[in-house]
Amino acid sequence: MTTSKPRIWDISPPVDEHAAVFPGDAAYSQKLHFALSPDCPVNVNTLTFSPHTGAHADAPMHYANGAPAIGAVDLLPYLGHCRVIDCRDCGPLVEPQHIAHALQDLPPRVLLRTSAAASQAWASFTAIAPATLEFLATKNIALIGIDTPSVDPSTSQDLPSHQLLLKHDLRVLENLVLDDVPAGDYELIALPLKLIKADASPVRAILREL
Repeated sequence: MTTSKPRIWDISPPVDEHAAVFPGDAAYSQKLHFALSPDCPVNVNTLTFSPHTGAHADAPMHYANGAPAIGAVDLLPYLGHCRVIDCRDCGPLVEPQHIAHALQDLPPRVLLRTSAAASQAWASFTAIAPATLEFLATKNIALIGIDTPSVDPSTSQDLPSHQLLLKHDLRVLENLVLDDVPAGDYELIALPLKLIKADASPVRAILREL
């Protein structure tokens, strides 16, 4: 008797020189430091990039001086039962009414699918309305994720949604790829690196069939 393996969805965008970053942030670059040759047994590359490249987890330090760096946060929010909520075509902000259909027995982690196609670009994307985060905080969530570069609009200077993450001690994942993921419940695995002084960390985010 054979048993089928749980299906896995890779929800991380590619990370290379084409990865979109906030205008003015460090672009991805890579160069060969050690080259495989008769005198060297390995290839070793040097990488330079922003910790907000690709799918990533923001630390509270990113939007509050003196708040914890990403290497100090609890890992539990990044691992476990989550729900993908389909709110495509909701416009520039995900408002509470766009997620109201999917809140029954809500698990501690919520990922918002806002786009019909990958939207990891800064030119135009959907962010999260502060009212939506306030509402989700009443549901005792631990983590919110979105398939766009930020939970706040690109032009925002006061970052109200980021400040609500801080207020309610919520973790966040940005720049996910949910194009092929049906709405529903999954196991999320998206652990940040133990970067002791960093304001964010790339993650290799996956969803596993429950």
